[in-house]
Amino acid sequence: MLTPGIKGTASVTVTAANTAAAMGSGELEVFATPALAALVEQACWQSVAPELDPGCGTVGSRLELDHTAPTPVGLTVRCRCTLTAVEGRKLTFEAVMEDGCGPVGRAIHERFIIQNERFQHKADAKKQAQ
Repeated sequence: MLTPGIKGTASVTVTAANTAAAMGSGELEVFATPALAALVEQACWQSVAPELDPGCGTVGSRLELDHTAPTPVGLTVRCRCTLTAVEGRKLTFEAVMEDGCGPVGRAIHERFIIQNERFQHKADAKKQAQ
């Protein structure tokens, strides 16, 4: 059973591939906001994955993200997250992100516990409905 207080981390080095210019979210060679969002999701899902029943996972449903400072190519961005609430299948996390020079963002992220096979089947069914 999941309880608040579970912590997790994830990090990524800024490269040409995850800049705003490369990801289409801007023109500059700085860490892209979509890449920051993906880092938050990674830290959060990985933090609770070992605690889930076999065949279960989590999917993101909401992300409130503040990207407060730029990070240039070559630096590493680290995300630290904490599970702050468990309401049935809904999990709420708080996250802070920083590079070697200081804070670069913060987030509140919600995820839902799902049965992986059932969820994938539901998604795949959309292709047949077209």
